[in-house]
Amino acid sequence: MSKYTDYNFQPFLRDAIEKLGFTEPTQIQKEMIPLIQKGKSAIGQSHTGTGKTHSFLIPIVERIRQDKEEVQTVIAVPTRELAQQIFGELAKLIEGSNIQTKLFIGGTDKQRSIDKLKTQPQIVVGTPGRLRDLVNEQALLVHTAQVLVVDEADLAFDMGFIEDIDQFASQMGDNLEMYVFSATVPESLQPFLRKYMASPVHVQMNDKRPVAENLDFYLVPTRSQSKNEKLLEVIKSINPYLSIIFVNTRKQADYVANFLANNGVKAGRIHGDLTPRDRKRMMKQIRELEFQYIVATDLAARGIDIPGISHVINYELPQDLEFFIHRVGRTARAGNKGQAITIFEPSEEDAIARIEKMDISFVMKDIKNNELVDMKDRHTRQKRDGAKKEDDIDRIAKSKVRKPKKVKPGYKRNMRWEMDKIKKKERRKRARSRTKN
Repeated sequence: MSKYTDYNFQPFLRDAIEKLGFTEPTQIQKEMIPLIQKGKSAIGQSHTGTGKTHSFLIPIVERIRQDKEEVQTVIAVPTRELAQQIFGELAKLIEGSNIQTKLFIGGTDKQRSIDKLKTQPQIVVGTPGRLRDLVNEQALLVHTAQVLVVDEADLAFDMGFIEDIDQFASQMGDNLEMYVFSATVPESLQPFLRKYMASPVHVQMNDKRPVAENLDFYLVPTRSQSKNEKLLEVIKSINPYLSIIFVNTRKQADYVANFLANNGVKAGRIHGDLTPRDRKRMMKQIRELEFQYIVATDLAARGIDIPGISHVINYELPQDLEFFIHRVGRTARAGNKGQAITIFEPSEEDAIARIEKMDISFVMKDIKNNELVDMKDRHTRQKRDGAKKEDDIDRIAKSKVRKPKKVKPGYKRNMRWEMDKIKKKERRKRARSRTKN
């Protein structure tokens, strides 16, 4: 299928896709949608930014039996942030239908989650630990589910969540269809895949989203400052021909534009609540270079051609990280150079890591004397801290496994096995602690 109008989707889904502005499916969507429609288990290997989220959401929504009030699809996602993003996209697709969905993530009240399950949703999105708990409490009834999606499977494995997924997957039907999405498919993931997937189709995307060659990606941490303070510093450090500052909501666009105005920076604004007349006047002002800065939302900026943008500033990361490529693509056009500056907080480290999977290479920068200056790569400390943590885990394992008083053949191998079990348990425990999953 070359266009979304070629698919024979239900009317409400066709309307939702049109409202999202999707016209042509991406390559992974062309490959995965027919497979999921036919019920053929598959592994989708692709990086973020290729449209993989909608490659499974669209056909799953199409297949839901609205007359059956039971769990039909479970979508397991390793982080709360990503689960919330996927749930948000799902909500847009089911508008105009009677499909019931629920989101269950760690860090929320478990009893409240249980109370929500008096009526079983048809599609469930959640983090592995919380889904496992709800299944074990017999609150979430997954035995009726026909489809299981595991997104970011390599990350789920690294964080120790595959065992959680295994626990509730084993309670699903014998004819379970599984769709696994992962940037990489490590050998260590194979036993889990073989357990649930008999001869799956392996869809591997080798194509990469084009990023302009003349575009520099800068990452500016807030450190001890607010995003507002850091934004003002960034603005003082650059002298753009025209810069677009991206935020996620209309309310935030007005807030940031007003904040800048109160600090002597005149900024235009583009968002969905502008009347056609105001929008036309704003575009005229922008083209006549009345503004050096524009504050905009993703939805409003799509499809609008604003020439001459030399800088893109991400005040907030997009809720759907696949929009990152769309944002930065506003600059470095027609052979011109451009800068994409992303202001980020420590809590957004997971999202930054996923953006890097799009083959985006960030240079760390900070502001000194109103200039962008280089910082040490943020991974340097992470690697050092990771090595220290691994040494700490080794010490814990060694302290718990002692050489037996009476040694028998193979005792060293048995000791190694015991130590490996303790290490795995300790890593998993720490991963849970980090994510509060």
